[in-house]
Amino acid sequence: MAERTPTLDQLRVFLAVVERGSFSGAADALDRAQSVISYTIGNLEAQFGFALFERGRRRPVLTEAGRAVLADARRVDLLVSELAARAEGLAKGLEGEVSLAVDVMYPSAALVPVLQAFAVQFPTTALKLKMEALGGVLKLVLDGESGFGIAGPQGSWPDQIDAVPAGAIVLEVVAAPSHPLAQFEEQIPITALREHTQLVLSDRSRMTEGRDFNVYSTRTWRLGDLDAKHRLLVAGLGWGSMPSHIIEQDLANGTLVRLALADRGRLIYPFSLIRRLDFATGPATEWLMERFRDASRQMVQQPAQAPGI
Repeated sequence: MAERTPTLDQLRVFLAVVERGSFSGAADALDRAQSVISYTIGNLEAQFGFALFERGRRRPVLTEAGRAVLADARRVDLLVSELAARAEGLAKGLEGEVSLAVDVMYPSAALVPVLQAFAVQFPTTALKLKMEALGGVLKLVLDGESGFGIAGPQGSWPDQIDAVPAGAIVLEVVAAPSHPLAQFEEQIPITALREHTQLVLSDRSRMTEGRDFNVYSTRTWRLGDLDAKHRLLVAGLGWGSMPSHIIEQDLANGTLVRLALADRGRLIYPFSLIRRLDFATGPATEWLMERFRDASRQMVQQPAQAPGI
């Protein structure tokens, strides 16, 4: 049995061939000769006792057995990378800087107290905070520009991302009181929504490219800034959804009014605390993530409906 146990290096060569689509591509990625890549794959197949790639093809095509091995190889690689990252974090001690990315929808009432406590607990550690919309947080974490993030709804997460629930907020669908949709006394049918300009928060990254979240109207204005969207809503230039904690005063003084959509009631926008499994986290980062987990318990939990933006 021991003779059939693959090494981590063999599995990573196998993964490189799959991801690069060729033996030569894997050789370039790993800075090795193509003959070494071929030799390693041949040895791995001999150890397993079956072929990983179909022979006689111009480019490597996985066999059925190869596809089964692929999932396990990726899981092993991630686990080893996570172990190495954790060991690195323990060895290096306190970080000189902590970086995080936060979704623009995340309430400041939850964010600010955590950061105030962080400043007291780690006075010598610098903090780099970036605020992004939609897939922007995920991109910063994937690219390694932020050590962790509080992201909005994504649908599915890449394999290298660990994600845990981090609370949720309520979104209100609103318009200025002078807007035609505000004149409806009953629930507004979708056909009416489509006739008026919808103000939609856009993603400055490409993580959600080609996808819309609860966009009803055939006419939209795309905005990359939540504050700009708020201002245009108040000005009566369209309708759209906003976090309830941001427009609480507008609803109280009547500068914005709620719109009752026929197909749903409240809109729930869930957050996830995300990090890369293969990146090291030091004690300050771990402390900060734990405080955000605590803060999430005070927010709306277990979203009952899909998010609207």
